[in-house]
Amino acid sequence: MVKVLDFKLIRYINLFSRVTRVRCKHCFLYNNMIVFAVLRGFIPQAIGQGNKNLRKLSELTRKKIKIVALPNGKEDIENFVSMIISPVKFKSIEIRNDEAVITASLQNKASLIGRGKCRLNEMQNVLEQYFGIKKLRIK
Repeated sequence: MVKVLDFKLIRYINLFSRVTRVRCKHCFLYNNMIVFAVLRGFIPQAIGQGNKNLRKLSELTRKKIKIVALPNGKEDIENFVSMIISPVKFKSIEIRNDEAVITASLQNKASLIGRGKCRLNEMQNVLEQYFGIKKLRIK
């Protein structure tokens, strides 16, 4: 499980660390939003009192910001995915070998796939980096 960071993502991580005073383990883009992965115990400190840090980061980057907890292995995949894609809901996630299958209703299925499969590809990259899942299907 190799996590890929380009120069832009490294700059976002450095900015996040300076604003929140919390060490960020990884960040990625999903649905025109920057998602920062932080250790579970540091999430309240990263958000800040009254969402102060989130607002400041959002103003500086001009993007929506989301802070999620780092997963604790494959057993935490359902919680991790639900935090990333919220408010979109799904019914379940099944993992078979190196393939994940997300079951969702028709409206949520369209939201998960996105125009031109953009969100599907972004989520597939995230799942590959964190859990080693090679293929993602939405059913």
